[in-house]
Amino acid sequence: MSRNANEKKPVGFATQLIAGGTAGAMEALCCQPLDTIKVRMQLSKSGTAPGTKPRGFIATGAMIVRRETPLALYKGLGAVLSGIVPKMAVRFASFEAYKGWLADPQTGVTSVGNIFLAGLGAGTTEAVLVVTPMEVVKIRLQAQMHSLADPLEQPRYRNAGHAVYTIIREEGVGALYRGVTLTALRQATNQGANFTAYQELKKVAHRLQPDLPDLPSYQHMLIGLISGAMGPFSNAPIDTIKTRLQKATAEPGTSAFQRIAAIAREMWRQEGFRSFYKGITPRVLRVAPGQAIVFAVYERVRKVIETIKESGGDVYAE
Repeated sequence: MSRNANEKKPVGFATQLIAGGTAGAMEALCCQPLDTIKVRMQLSKSGTAPGTKPRGFIATGAMIVRRETPLALYKGLGAVLSGIVPKMAVRFASFEAYKGWLADPQTGVTSVGNIFLAGLGAGTTEAVLVVTPMEVVKIRLQAQMHSLADPLEQPRYRNAGHAVYTIIREEGVGALYRGVTLTALRQATNQGANFTAYQELKKVAHRLQPDLPDLPSYQHMLIGLISGAMGPFSNAPIDTIKTRLQKATAEPGTSAFQRIAAIAREMWRQEGFRSFYKGITPRVLRVAPGQAIVFAVYERVRKVIETIKESGGDVYAE
């Protein structure tokens, strides 16, 4: 090979689309129940009465299954799957673009600090273009406490398409971007921590195994698991406030900042400090394994595609 193994060959957009979309779909199918439990915990007011405790992770999941059938754990999956391909394509494509722009022009190497900035940029980009409207629809669907076993119990939103139509008709297009600032802040910190940790841990793994041209999939999964857990702990309050904001309908005459401040004040006054970390257990259990799946599947699919396309060049190594 003409290049050093540590040099990088840019990945084509089609490869990012296919590999990222496949990885995202696998993540959604595996982890959606945990996300539904997280959303219900964040919206729950349980534990506010004196002498009572907030409903926990297992109790929330059991209640959903008992009242609404196990399929209810997959509420909002259609909205997630419809947005996951563009979300992952935007995430990986924008990260690579920002990382390239921030690389040293002489060496082509991107510093740790600039990798973090590239991750921040990627998270913000995906939040504005894809994640915010997708999550507004997903949360509205997940918040509906109807039984899927009872055909006579009709929910407000029948599916993702109907939810989009109803929200736009009743609240306007802007409602799909409710909470965009908080979503961008959450996604930016998530991806800044995620990509930085992933890249650095990969370097460590390569240094400890210099004879391996490519890391095995289980190591990609382990590194993704560790890097994926960092974001949720750093921005849990942002995510909880965002969830409550996106579930609620707009109040005439109030700005987004006023609504955010009102939600935060109400949570602090009525539910206390711990309310800002509601749903942290299922969120970590969903995001960390989700990132493990995303990176392992992305790396594997990317490698297969690049190997097929390769004609004497090198396989890309992130």
